[in-house]
Amino acid sequence: MKLKAFLLASALLAACLSLAKNPPTPGTIISQKSVDCGTKHNGKKSSTPILCQQYTVHTDTMEYQIRQPKPQDTDIIPPNTSIQFTIDKSKMKFKYKDKGYEYIIVGTSALLPATK
Repeated sequence: MKLKAFLLASALLAACLSLAKNPPTPGTIISQKSVDCGTKHNGKKSSTPILCQQYTVHTDTMEYQIRQPKPQDTDIIPPNTSIQFTIDKSKMKFKYKDKGYEYIIVGTSALLPATK
């Protein structure tokens, strides 16, 4: 009986730990640019490039390149905006002006520590 209770408690503890969320990471959006992310075909011979917004986000140790997943999203976030974000697989999630955003991470690089 004690063994069953111990196993049940261990399973519950493991489940709770696996569901624990990552704490938000502070960062700053330092730049924004429009990049090609596909084409729209207007007929047999003509096509129009589709542009997506791509942002550079800096933290203390990393630089992330993130891109909007759908070109229809027209919200533009200004540079020098501080955000608190979480990363889930290859997506960065954050809120800006009480609206949630989810962007695809297309590139990362480590930042060297500043020397004095």
